[in-house]
Amino acid sequence: MEIIAQGVGKKFGNEWIIKNFNHHFEEHKACVILGGNGSGKSTLLKIISGFMQPGSGSIIYKHQQVEIDKENIHREVSYAAPYLELIEEFTCLESILFHQKFKPFVNQLSATEVLELSGLQHAAHKELKVFSSGMKQRLKLTLAILSNCKVLLLDEPCANLDAKAIDWYQQMIETYASTKLMLVCSNHLTYEYEFCKEQINTETFKSNNVIGE
Repeated sequence: MEIIAQGVGKKFGNEWIIKNFNHHFEEHKACVILGGNGSGKSTLLKIISGFMQPGSGSIIYKHQQVEIDKENIHREVSYAAPYLELIEEFTCLESILFHQKFKPFVNQLSATEVLELSGLQHAAHKELKVFSSGMKQRLKLTLAILSNCKVLLLDEPCANLDAKAIDWYQQMIETYASTKLMLVCSNHLTYEYEFCKEQINTETFKSNNVIGE
């Protein structure tokens, strides 16, 4: 899987958040997009995921040099971010089972095995509305990392995680996501992206006439 951004732009009101962004994200590579709050990195990730449409330009997905139709891109992408909502009335196990209906897990993992890997077994039958922010983030990461998708998008993945959970996150990436095309957005927190071989800084956007938020 490869992702090609061609002349991508997005503005809110009269202000360009991203303008004329071009990049080729290569198969089986991890790339980090670095920048502070309001720098446009989350907007770019949303556009790449298909969650948000660009104001100009395009995102092209290819697999084995064949372009994938836009309506099928969601099958190839898993996404975790602090701002993405979970269904609060579901229990932890129900959330995993619900997710599995739409996106099977790597290595044909069962819902029970996914629950064990999440480290949330003690809360299997608790509704998510009583979860801490750290527990919710752990569940979001579990579902995204373990989805059987070729592309993994993570926005500030260690938000709300303590030191033990950060170690867990790093191990999950190494074990289950090392062969995926990964894009990570980070506020320069190296433990979120130390496995990334490529870096894009939002200052690069600005040098290409891209104006941050």
